[in-house]
Amino acid sequence: MSILPALSISRRPVLGFMAMGVLWGSFAAQVPVLKEHIGADDALFGLVLLGSPLGLIATMWLAPVLDRRLRDLSLPLSAAALAMAYLIPGIASSALWFFLAMLGLGLTSGVLDIVSNARVSELEASTGRPLMNANHGMFSVAYAISAIATGFAREAGVPPLPIFAFLSALVIVAAFFMRMAVTHVDEEEHRSVHLPAAVVWLCGGIVLTAFFVEAVVESWSALHIERTLGGNAAEGAFAPAILGITMAVGRLSGQALAGRVTDRSIIAWGSGIAFVGAAIAAIASLPSVAYLGFGLMGLGVSVVGPLALALVGRLVPRAHRATAVARVNVIGFAAFILAPLIMGQVSDAFGLRVAFGVVAVLALASPFMVAALERR
Repeated sequence: MSILPALSISRRPVLGFMAMGVLWGSFAAQVPVLKEHIGADDALFGLVLLGSPLGLIATMWLAPVLDRRLRDLSLPLSAAALAMAYLIPGIASSALWFFLAMLGLGLTSGVLDIVSNARVSELEASTGRPLMNANHGMFSVAYAISAIATGFAREAGVPPLPIFAFLSALVIVAAFFMRMAVTHVDEEEHRSVHLPAAVVWLCGGIVLTAFFVEAVVESWSALHIERTLGGNAAEGAFAPAILGITMAVGRLSGQALAGRVTDRSIIAWGSGIAFVGAAIAAIASLPSVAYLGFGLMGLGVSVVGPLALALVGRLVPRAHRATAVARVNVIGFAAFILAPLIMGQVSDAFGLRVAFGVVAVLALASPFMVAALERR
């Protein structure tokens, strides 16, 4: 299906994806200055970043319950909550406060992510059209624009708090346009059908590998450019922006390819491209070469997560769609725990080059899980 009709059909949940992209793109571009502000080394910074995925994990139980109770208000209220939580990392002055800020940011971001994906999955089911890649593509577009703009703001000497405050206000305004009707599922229907656990775990594993590569570039690419390769602040901020740009290209292209190429082929090719990109980032001697690596990583994993989320939405009963999407998302969110742990500890012991080499190997796991899913 072409991109513009897909965005028109899903115009309300796409605002949720764009809100997350704007906020996280700016956050990624400010990682070096935030790290310096709280006085953390690589290992400690990797640990405090764990606050976000810990908050995300709690959403596996919280998001489906809130979604069923808030119904058509769940999307706008989730966006407003994320906007308010986004202010706190900008004022955190110690590792402990930054960890708590990331916990709240992860919790609110996870709820909005799950609700947005559930709304798109419902629209796919009701219209019979593929919509997921277009929505995730707009997340990446917003992420890239926000990261680039934040890089210029950093070069101009703007501190984090005004940037955080402006973007929070922008998302609150957008929340007023996100309200939409939802499919009502009563408790009897929810209890009467079975949720296939194997499908959830396999789709979740695919999302996990994609999110892992994405999380690495989001949180560590700017540091790799500025510290390993000697780049300046704008060059560092451009690294996560490259991720957003290439993921947008990949996802919007994936939207155009939906239904023409098999999911297994797209995931296999994407994983291979991400492997090559991570290897290039690991051996790069210039920022421009590292940008190529980050771009290939983003391009490769761009369609993997959305395809897995679309698959689970199609393969589970309607009554469990929101729950299945929540669980797959939370399994994927584990990447945001593993990425800080692995990258922080490996880079502290061996350097960021070796850490990106580890990412290259992990990027190849998805095709094997797709094969297992097809056998079922």
